[in-house]
Amino acid sequence: MSPGLVVVVALLIFVFVTLAKGLRVVPQGEEWVVQRMGKYLRTLLPGLNIIIPYLDDVAYKVVTKDIILDVQEQEVITRDNAVIRTNAVAFIKVTDPVKAVYGVTDFSEAIRNLIMTTLRSIVGEMDLDQALSSRDKIKVRLRESIADEAIDWGLTVKSVEIQDINPSDSMQRAMEQQASAERERKAMVTRSEGQKQSMILEAEARLESAKRDAAAQVTLAEASAESIRRVTVSLGEQQLPMMYLLGEKYIAALNKLGESPNAKVVVLPADLQDAVAGIFARAGGKG
Repeated sequence: MSPGLVVVVALLIFVFVTLAKGLRVVPQGEEWVVQRMGKYLRTLLPGLNIIIPYLDDVAYKVVTKDIILDVQEQEVITRDNAVIRTNAVAFIKVTDPVKAVYGVTDFSEAIRNLIMTTLRSIVGEMDLDQALSSRDKIKVRLRESIADEAIDWGLTVKSVEIQDINPSDSMQRAMEQQASAERERKAMVTRSEGQKQSMILEAEARLESAKRDAAAQVTLAEASAESIRRVTVSLGEQQLPMMYLLGEKYIAALNKLGESPNAKVVVLPADLQDAVAGIFARAGGKG
């Protein structure tokens, strides 16, 4: 190969490389940061861009689409010394590529750590029950707390979502034991209340029964008194009819006692015949 041909080939290669370095096509969703001799020069927008070869250099290629940052799970201690596990996911967007590349070493790692520390601070101000039930409140406070720092880094925090916020394994066991004890306590209270009501109802039943028995006895006594009064009024001073009636009832009671299947021996008074004879003798004398 002749020296002239070699020069031509070398010249063509140089031109090709120069054009390749001078013409840059930036894809949609990206912005490139150009430096000249190590100093920031300008930012290339999507499309065809021309830079000076060998002097200008594309130092950073920044994605301007929404970036999803997964914030790893961490343990957080609440105000009442309970341990919970929580993680999050953040959606951010680079709005100023210059601040994003020159304001912080790694903006993705920086915003991730900022979210973790801020989340620990917010949850640490809450009690366990409040932290577990205030996911939306934590999300709003977290986004507001990191917004200013993100702007300084050329970022916009579009959303921060709390993925999980759960008690640790030891806390879950303690909460289950506490819930079981609370259920047992309520069951004991319910049983005690039932026994109390049962005793009250039973006592009221006994009281009502005693009142009714007393009323029945009073009514029976009043009836007996009225019966005796009427008999006395009817017989007046005549004792014989009354004695006759008493004797008749006495004999009827003895007959009933003798007819009972449980009665094996009937004991009669020794003066039964004398009593009956006396009754009839007095009846004859009166006649």
